[in-house]
Amino acid sequence: MLLLIPYGMAAAFVRAYHRHQPRPPNARAHKFSLGLFDGCQLVGVAMVCRPASRHLDTGERWEIARLCTRGARNACSRLYAAAWREARRRGCQALGTYTLSTEPGSSLKAAGWLPVHRTRARQWDTPARRRKQQVLPASYRVYWEAPCLSDARMRPPSKNEL
Repeated sequence: MLLLIPYGMAAAFVRAYHRHQPRPPNARAHKFSLGLFDGCQLVGVAMVCRPASRHLDTGERWEIARLCTRGARNACSRLYAAAWREARRRGCQALGTYTLSTEPGSSLKAAGWLPVHRTRARQWDTPARRRKQQVLPASYRVYWEAPCLSDARMRPPSKNEL
Protein backbone atom coordinates (compact mmCIF):
# COMPACT_ATOMS: atom_id res chain seq x y z
CA MET A 1 0.00 0.00 0.00
CA LEU A 2 1.32 3.46 -0.95
CA LEU A 3 0.63 6.43 1.32
CA LEU A 4 1.80 10.00 1.75
CA ILE A 5 4.03 10.13 4.84
CA PRO A 6 5.56 13.02 6.82
CA TYR A 7 9.09 14.25 6.12
CA GLY A 8 10.38 13.04 9.50
CA MET A 9 9.26 9.46 8.94
CA ALA A 10 10.82 9.34 5.46
CA ALA A 11 14.04 10.98 6.70
CA ALA A 12 14.38 8.43 9.52
CA PHE A 13 13.93 5.57 7.03
CA VAL A 14 16.59 7.03 4.72
CA ARG A 15 19.02 7.45 7.64
CA ALA A 16 18.50 3.82 8.61
CA TYR A 17 18.52 2.09 5.21
CA HIS A 18 19.95 4.13 2.31
CA ARG A 19 23.04 2.35 1.02
CA HIS A 20 25.22 5.28 -0.09
CA GLN A 21 23.50 8.56 0.85
CA PRO A 22 22.07 8.30 4.38
CA ARG A 23 21.62 12.05 4.81
CA PRO A 24 18.05 13.06 3.92
CA PRO A 25 17.41 16.06 1.67
CA ASN A 26 16.83 19.52 3.12
CA ALA A 27 13.38 19.86 4.69
CA ARG A 28 12.91 23.33 3.16
CA ALA A 29 13.07 21.88 -0.38
CA HIS A 30 10.76 18.95 0.47
CA LYS A 31 7.49 18.73 -1.49
CA PHE A 32 6.14 15.35 -0.34
CA SER A 33 7.16 11.82 0.61
CA LEU A 34 5.58 8.50 -0.24
CA GLY A 35 5.82 5.39 1.86
CA LEU A 36 5.33 1.83 0.63
CA PHE A 37 3.89 -0.45 3.30
CA ASP A 38 3.73 -4.21 3.54
CA GLY A 39 0.96 -4.57 6.07
CA CYS A 40 2.01 -2.26 8.92
CA GLN A 41 5.72 -2.29 8.05
CA LEU A 42 7.31 0.53 6.04
CA VAL A 43 9.42 -1.10 3.30
CA GLY A 44 10.30 1.87 1.06
CA VAL A 45 10.16 5.65 0.70
CA ALA A 46 10.46 8.23 -2.07
CA MET A 47 11.25 11.83 -1.12
CA VAL A 48 10.31 14.44 -3.73
CA CYS A 49 11.92 17.89 -3.49
CA ARG A 50 12.77 20.98 -5.47
CA PRO A 51 15.78 20.29 -7.72
CA ALA A 52 19.19 20.63 -6.11
CA SER A 53 20.50 22.38 -9.23
CA ARG A 54 19.43 26.01 -9.34
CA HIS A 55 19.43 25.78 -13.16
CA LEU A 56 16.68 23.14 -13.04
CA ASP A 57 14.66 24.86 -10.31
CA THR A 58 12.02 26.48 -12.51
CA GLY A 59 9.12 25.82 -10.16
CA GLU A 60 7.61 23.36 -12.64
CA ARG A 61 10.32 20.71 -12.25
CA TRP A 62 10.87 18.57 -9.15
CA GLU A 63 13.14 15.64 -8.43
CA ILE A 64 13.15 12.48 -6.38
CA ALA A 65 15.98 13.35 -4.03
CA ARG A 66 15.98 9.99 -2.21
CA LEU A 67 14.45 6.63 -2.97
CA CYS A 68 15.17 3.89 -0.47
CA THR A 69 13.74 0.40 0.05
CA ARG A 70 14.42 -2.63 2.17
CA GLY A 71 14.48 -4.88 -0.90
CA ALA A 72 10.76 -5.57 -1.37
CA ARG A 73 9.91 -6.90 -4.83
CA ASN A 74 9.12 -4.13 -7.37
CA ALA A 75 9.23 -1.52 -4.59
CA CYS A 76 11.46 0.95 -6.43
CA SER A 77 9.50 0.98 -9.68
CA ARG A 78 6.21 1.25 -7.75
CA LEU A 79 7.56 4.24 -5.82
CA TYR A 80 8.89 5.95 -8.99
CA ALA A 81 5.54 5.54 -10.77
CA ALA A 82 3.52 6.67 -7.74
CA ALA A 83 5.77 9.70 -7.18
CA TRP A 84 5.21 10.81 -10.78
CA ARG A 85 1.43 10.39 -10.46
CA GLU A 86 1.37 12.43 -7.23
CA ALA A 87 3.71 15.10 -8.63
CA ARG A 88 1.49 15.54 -11.72
CA ARG A 89 -1.57 15.74 -9.46
CA ARG A 90 0.15 18.61 -7.61
CA GLY A 91 0.90 20.50 -10.84
CA CYS A 92 4.48 19.39 -11.50
CA GLN A 93 5.41 19.44 -15.20
CA ALA A 94 8.60 17.34 -15.03
CA LEU A 95 10.04 14.92 -12.49
CA GLY A 96 13.63 13.73 -12.53
CA THR A 97 16.15 11.80 -10.49
CA TYR A 98 19.80 10.79 -10.57
CA THR A 99 21.49 7.40 -10.43
CA LEU A 100 25.16 6.60 -10.06
CA SER A 101 26.91 5.46 -13.24
CA THR A 102 27.37 2.04 -11.60
CA GLU A 103 23.61 1.56 -11.16
CA PRO A 104 21.70 0.03 -14.10
CA GLY A 105 18.45 1.97 -13.58
CA SER A 106 16.31 -1.16 -13.99
CA SER A 107 13.54 0.16 -11.72
CA LEU A 108 13.42 3.45 -13.60
CA LYS A 109 13.19 1.63 -16.92
CA ALA A 110 10.41 -0.56 -15.50
CA ALA A 111 8.49 2.58 -14.48
CA GLY A 112 8.90 4.03 -18.00
CA TRP A 113 11.52 6.66 -17.17
CA LEU A 114 14.21 7.59 -19.70
CA PRO A 115 17.85 8.65 -19.26
CA VAL A 116 18.23 12.24 -20.46
CA HIS A 117 21.89 13.11 -19.84
CA ARG A 118 24.84 12.37 -17.63
CA THR A 119 26.60 14.77 -15.32
CA ARG A 120 30.30 14.88 -14.64
CA ALA A 121 31.73 14.11 -11.23
CA ARG A 122 32.22 17.27 -9.19
CA GLN A 123 33.83 18.42 -6.04
CA TRP A 124 31.34 20.70 -4.27
CA ASP A 125 33.83 22.18 -1.81
CA THR A 126 35.29 25.47 -3.09
CA PRO A 127 37.25 28.21 -1.31
CA ALA A 128 34.32 30.61 -1.78
CA ARG A 129 31.82 28.18 -0.30
CA ARG A 130 33.17 25.48 1.99
CA ARG A 131 31.29 22.18 1.93
CA LYS A 132 31.81 18.86 3.61
CA GLN A 133 32.64 16.28 0.93
CA GLN A 134 29.96 13.63 0.53
CA VAL A 135 31.06 10.04 0.67
CA LEU A 136 30.04 8.99 -2.84
CA PRO A 137 31.82 7.12 -5.60
CA ALA A 138 33.75 9.54 -7.82
CA SER A 139 31.97 8.85 -11.09
CA TYR A 140 29.38 10.54 -13.23
CA ARG A 141 25.64 10.35 -12.57
CA VAL A 142 22.81 9.71 -15.00
CA TYR A 143 19.81 12.07 -14.93
CA TRP A 144 16.46 10.40 -15.67
CA GLU A 145 13.05 11.96 -16.30
CA ALA A 146 9.57 10.56 -15.98
CA PRO A 147 7.82 9.95 -19.30
CA CYS A 148 6.03 12.89 -20.90
CA LEU A 149 4.71 11.87 -24.30
CA SER A 150 4.16 15.43 -25.52
CA ASP A 151 7.78 16.41 -24.89
CA ALA A 152 10.11 15.96 -27.89
CA ARG A 153 13.15 15.79 -25.58
CA MET A 154 11.93 12.52 -24.16
CA ARG A 155 13.52 10.14 -26.61
CA PRO A 156 15.96 7.41 -25.72
CA PRO A 157 19.47 8.90 -25.97
CA SER A 158 22.01 7.34 -28.30
CA LYS A 159 24.99 5.48 -26.86
CA ASN A 160 27.16 8.56 -27.64
CA GLU A 161 24.94 10.76 -25.47
CA LEU A 162 25.30 8.46 -22.47
